[in-house]
Amino acid sequence: MTTYLSLGQTAIELGLICSLCVLALFLSYTMLNVCDLSTDGCFTLGGVVGATFAIAGHPYLAIPASMIAGMLSGFITALLQTKVGIDSLLSGIIVNTGLYSINIWIMGGASLLNMNRTNTVFTIFKEAFPSLSNYSVLLIALIAVICVIVFLVYFLSTKLGLAIRATGNNPDMVKSSSINPVFTTIVGLCIANMFTALSGCLLSQSQKFVDINIGQGMVTVALASLLIGKTVLGHGSILKRASGCVIGAIIFRLVYTIALRFNMPAFMLKLVSSVIVVIAIGIPYLKSQWPLIQRKMKYRRGM
Repeated sequence: MTTYLSLGQTAIELGLICSLCVLALFLSYTMLNVCDLSTDGCFTLGGVVGATFAIAGHPYLAIPASMIAGMLSGFITALLQTKVGIDSLLSGIIVNTGLYSINIWIMGGASLLNMNRTNTVFTIFKEAFPSLSNYSVLLIALIAVICVIVFLVYFLSTKLGLAIRATGNNPDMVKSSSINPVFTTIVGLCIANMFTALSGCLLSQSQKFVDINIGQGMVTVALASLLIGKTVLGHGSILKRASGCVIGAIIFRLVYTIALRFNMPAFMLKLVSSVIVVIAIGIPYLKSQWPLIQRKMKYRRGM
């Protein structure tokens, strides 16, 4: 029982950390209607910058530094899309490809950074609150998630936030309303990539290492979590939908944990991610089509 509780806690911790990336996708994909495929590289960028600053003896400074790095990544992606005229999907792929080299450069040419002897925000928390040392990752990740959700709820209700939502819903109407869609797109992607980089930073510090492939497949994981949360809580207020993102990320990680307990090979986990995405997309569609399917079945039985 202790083993299962430990695995469940680990899944929840990873779910909370990765939910920051899901919330980033919630802003860019759901609100702004931009599919940002630079997520994988930006997540790694946050982890690499966070690890580099922590190794240099600045674990707290690593958090804002990684967020600024993520903001710059989002800014470049948005510029390629809005100023250079590159399609949003292609601009994300270009930035993601370029970030691979940049991340290797930041790591000093290595593909792995070890932080076993490095102070992180989590080790400092353990030293400050020894009675809560077993819950340091859980509590810090929960605080970060709550802060991001509060920010999103407030920000998306401001004039700029409403303009970003309007840009995603109907960019032509936004142009006719004297709102600059270029500006709203840039701001939206910068903020979204800040959250993605923050997620990578916290993951690298919690695991005490970062490798160049730490962000591989994160866009799939985030999309699956986003769709799971939408299926569980459905539509509603920004608070409800953002909370659904967090729940979806935790459910996804719990499914991962169950798959690992069945001794599934590591190379099969990517297939598990794909299957979860298909199920998360397919269930709402089949649910909406179920009355029509029932009518067809009745008609065939009547024949």
